[in-house]
Parts: sequence; C-alpha cells; structure tokens
Amino acid sequence: MFNKMIAATLPFMPKRVVWLFSKRYIAGETIDDAIKASLDLNAQGIKVTVDLLGEFIEDLSQATENKDAYLDIIEAFEKNKIDGNYSVKPTFFGLLIDPEVCYENIRTVVAKAAEYNNFVRIDMEDSPCVDLEIEMYRRLRKEFPKNVGLVVQSYLKRTYSDLENMLDMKNGTALNYRLCKGIYVEPAEVAYKKYEEINENYIKDLDFMLKNDIYPGIATHDKNLIQPAYDLIEKYNVPKDKYEFQMLYGVTPELRQSILDKGHTMRVYVPFGKDWFGYSTRRLKENPKMAMLIIKALFSRG
Repeated sequence: MFNKMIAATLPFMPKRVVWLFSKRYIAGETIDDAIKASLDLNAQGIKVTVDLLGEFIEDLSQATENKDAYLDIIEAFEKNKIDGNYSVKPTFFGLLIDPEVCYENIRTVVAKAAEYNNFVRIDMEDSPCVDLEIEMYRRLRKEFPKNVGLVVQSYLKRTYSDLENMLDMKNGTALNYRLCKGIYVEPAEVAYKKYEEINENYIKDLDFMLKNDIYPGIATHDKNLIQPAYDLIEKYNVPKDKYEFQMLYGVTPELRQSILDKGHTMRVYVPFGKDWFGYSTRRLKENPKMAMLIIKALFSRG
C-alpha cells in the first residue's frame, strides 16, 4: 500500500526527483546518449531496439518533426554500426489525427531502414488503436515484408484470434511479432485482468507463434514465463535464429544475463528523448515496488 501511494504521488513531484528513478531506465535525452547505451549493450552481446519517447501528439506538424527525427536516428545508428533496429508508436506519427498521414510518415521511416536492410517494429498501443495498427502493418508488409514487424499483447482477449487472422500474410516470409503482456489500462470486456490469466494467454499465444513458424520477440521480465518459453522452444525444436528474448533497458539485468548465458538472443528496448517523464511514471505505475528505489536514492543523497 505504501509503495502504491508513493507511485501515485511521484508523477506530481518535480522532474529532478523523478529523474532519480528514471535514469536507470532511460538511455538519456539525446541521440548520442542512445548510441552510447546501445554500443555498451552490443559490447555485452545484446542487440537493441531504439525508441524515441513520446506519443499522442496534438497536430500533424509534430508528426512531421517526429518522422524527421527518426530518419536522423536511423542515419546515426547505421553510421555507428549498431546491432539494432527501431521501434515506432503510430500515435507519435499522427494515427489519431489522420491515419493516412500517419501511414505515410511511418512508411518513410520503414523505407529508410530498408535501405540499410534493417527493421522497424510497430508498437501496439491501447485497444482503440489495434485495428488501425494491424491494418497499417498489413499495408507496410506488402511492400517491405522483411523490414517491418508488429507488437501483440497477451492481456487483450482478441490477440489469439488476431494471430490466426494474420497468418494469411506469411507468403514465404516469416511474420515477426514482439509478444508482451500489455501496459494500458483496459476495460474487463477487452482485456484479462488476473495475473494468471494474462500469463496463461501469453504462453498460449507464444505456442501458436512457434508452431506456425512466426518469429517471436519474447518480451517479458516475468521469471514465471521464462521457463515455459524455454519448454516451448525445446518442444518445437526451434533454432536459435528463429526467436529472441526482449527486455526493457535497465530492468531485471540478472534475469537478462541468465538468458544470455544459456545462449539465447537478447534484445533490449532502449528509450531516449526529452519526453522521458511520461514514460517513467508509467513504468512506476506498472511496478509500484520501484517507488522504494526513489526513496532510497533521495536519502542516499542527503
């Protein structure tokens, strides 16, 4: 209860206080910060996916700025020969203002990544965005089958059916999905609420992906999902280049290392940018126990 109370209060505290918590989970505010963090991870044998923080823009001029920022990110990351790819949130590119403008913006980003034989992941957002984002993925995959992927969320009750319905897109090129639990607050009609139900459906979705030759990014920090994932990989005798594990920057480094030590591919999601405050407070709401880390940091600094 105490942790939840602190977690609810911190979003209203000065940013310099929240930064004491955030700096562990954010690469920094600039491209140079993200490059440094990514090179450090690469040196440890870890791949990355980079994300410029921000979403829910108010006008299309911001969407254009965000598209241009991603083009700069791709050029900088490729110049530095980083072993990584790119993650984009459609609302950051105008999805809720003009879906067609959003599509054109993201298409430009995917085309730039494709010039380097690289890859862009379309992040899945809250339930009102799901159909729009699946349709965007369908359109982009027709043109860039090897350069674009999607995120699916196990807590949404529709996800298994979505996986079934998207099988028609295979056409000789493996589908590539990041499977995560989901972080948005959704009504009970559309999302599972109980921990056990979400985990059960996570494994059900992963089982479907592996047996249908879909490349999964197994994105979880839940140790109770890691062993079942290992079991499915063994069950279907999946080669190590046909899946990967994924984690957030700065989260559960010991668990991450244990997966690496077993020889599995690991990719870390590297967020950066000036809009770190909203991202950080969401992370805090997901895991209120992290609030104690901030309290300790405050006292350790006097």
